[in-house]
Amino acid sequence: MMYGYGYYGYGMDPTVLLLVIGMILSLAASAKLKSTFAVYKKVRNHSGITGAEAAQRILRAAGITDVQVVPIRGSLTDHYDPRTKTVSLSEDIYGRNSLAAVGVAAHECGHAIQDATNYAPLNIRSAIVPAANIGSQLSWPLFIAGLIFSIHPLVTLGIALFSLAVLFQLVTLPVEINASSRALTMLETTGILGTDEKKGARKVLTAAALTYVAALASSILQLLRLIILAGGRDRD
Repeated sequence: MMYGYGYYGYGMDPTVLLLVIGMILSLAASAKLKSTFAVYKKVRNHSGITGAEAAQRILRAAGITDVQVVPIRGSLTDHYDPRTKTVSLSEDIYGRNSLAAVGVAAHECGHAIQDATNYAPLNIRSAIVPAANIGSQLSWPLFIAGLIFSIHPLVTLGIALFSLAVLFQLVTLPVEINASSRALTMLETTGILGTDEKKGARKVLTAAALTYVAALASSILQLLRLIILAGGRDRD
C-alpha cells in the first residue's frame, strides 16, 4: 500500500536524509558568505573607490560602453541582466568603498564581460533559464501525483523536469567561478586593489562561490532522492 511518497507505508522515509544534508550544506554556505561579507564590508579599500565607481572603471577598461551601473534595494541582491545590459548593485555595494563592495561589483562586471565576449556557458545558462524555471515549478507536483496515482509516465516526467533545474545549477557554477576570476584580474590590472587587498576580495568571492557549489550539491541530492523514490515505487 502506498501513502504520501508511497512505498514506505507509515514508516519514516529514509531519503529525507538527503534533503537534510542538502539543507545543511546550503545553510553552511550561506552562513559562510554572510560572515565573510560582514567582515570585509567594514574594510575600506585604500583607493576609497566605491562599488559603482569600480564597476564603471572595469567596464571602461574592458571596452564595454553599453552597460549601465544602477543601484538596487536589498543586501546581496547584486546581479547582471544581459537582457537590459545592466549591472545592478545593492545598497551595501553601490555607494560603499569596502573591499567587499568592489569585489562584488567586479564580479557582476565579470558577467558583463562574459556577455560581451559571448562566453559559451553564460549563453547556455541564459538559454535554459525558461526550461529550468518550468522544471523547478512542475517537477515535484507531477512526481508526487505520479506516485500517488501510480502513473509511471508522470513520475518519469517529474524526474526529467527536475533534471533541467539540476542542469541549470551545473552550468551556473563555472559561469560564477569564471566571473570571479575575471573580477580579480580586473581589480588588479585596473589598479583598484593592491595585492594584499585582493586577498580580501578573493575571500568574499570564494565564499559566494561556495553557495553555488552547495546549491548544485543540494539539487543533485534531491534528484537522487527522486530516483530512489521512483525505484521504490517500481518495486512496490
